[in-house]
Amino acid sequence: MRWGRRSRAVLCAVLAAGAAGCGGGSGGVPVVNLYNAPQENLAVIVERCDREAKGAYRIALNTLPRGADDQREQLVRRLAAGDPGLDVLGLDVTWTAELAEAGWIREWKGAHAEQAAQGTLKQPLETARWHGALYAAPYTTNVQLLWYRSDLMPEPPATWDGLMKESARLAGEGKPHYGEVTGAQYEGLVVWFNSLVESAGGSILSPDGEQVALGPPAERALGVMRAFARSKAADPSLSNTKEDDARLAVEGGRAAYELNWPFVYAAMAADRPEMVKHFKWAPYPGLDGPGRAPLGGANFAVSRFSAHPEAAFAAALCLRDPESQRIAATKDGLPPTIEAVYRAEGMAEAYPMRDAILKALRTAAPRPKTPTYQNVSTVTAVTLSPPAAIDPPRTLATLKELIGDALQSKGVLP
Repeated sequence: MRWGRRSRAVLCAVLAAGAAGCGGGSGGVPVVNLYNAPQENLAVIVERCDREAKGAYRIALNTLPRGADDQREQLVRRLAAGDPGLDVLGLDVTWTAELAEAGWIREWKGAHAEQAAQGTLKQPLETARWHGALYAAPYTTNVQLLWYRSDLMPEPPATWDGLMKESARLAGEGKPHYGEVTGAQYEGLVVWFNSLVESAGGSILSPDGEQVALGPPAERALGVMRAFARSKAADPSLSNTKEDDARLAVEGGRAAYELNWPFVYAAMAADRPEMVKHFKWAPYPGLDGPGRAPLGGANFAVSRFSAHPEAAFAAALCLRDPESQRIAATKDGLPPTIEAVYRAEGMAEAYPMRDAILKALRTAAPRPKTPTYQNVSTVTAVTLSPPAAIDPPRTLATLKELIGDALQSKGVLP
């Protein structure tokens, strides 16, 4: 149940003691409260937009927790309460449908929508739509690539079967042979599964997001996950591995390759500069050839309960304009959603793999669009964990039942 005006005023008074304001600001300048995931140099972008606004508004930066689940929980809890202290929301690309369906974020229309879409890459732009309408402005995007040590694996395979054979070869030669994947019981495991299913020609849900699809491509994807988890490629800690664990395993010399986001290149250059000359990238592997890479990223939405919606839209557009995206890319390693930025100053040095990213984005696999995505993701991660215990026919049947219940918000979440 949404709060009424009086309740919101009480909440505003409570929040006044914290970092978040409820609009107004000194001298009548509207304060636009931005809530976003931790980003080291976001304050630089905020300061630039404040200068560009020339007194039309001032942005107050509020940093959400590091974990995506914790970020979503904070936003959903406050939006459900009709909290007017939120204006611009940094969203994971999988949250658009849920927040739009609930009526918690505003549709982007007219000049705002045109500006948000101008020059924006197609795949990131689709993550901001729900039922054909635009509900956010794409800020950053992301795709996973195969990152490998060329001194161990000169010719990177295009398939998962090829990767397992390379690991077996390296193990036989007594060399680092593990391949790092996000096998822990969390969203990263769902990302891996979804890309395998899409690479096999299937999908988790129907195009309208209302029915379970899965089927033979999903059973084939499950077979690949089980085989990889039981092969020489599998790190003993596979069932606990997240993105940073995978990065550290390669940097530490234990693994020969990893499936991960492009931030690992900057990390390798900083942490192990002597290794970076052998640290290369290749397309995400598939089942019969190059696969469909996982698609990530973040979008800016405007809260339904914002007291300054016009200022919030203007601020969001500045926070994701070409210069802001260039700063985020070159300083924080976040790939742009505006294609022209890939040719901007500093990008060649920060993103030597930029052409590979652009190519992967054209076929990248988005995760299912549904207002119940959080439930779908939770039951999928639990069912697939640990990957070595997957029994393709049995696991597929379980997934169909649990995801079907999740779509209808039935059953008990694990």
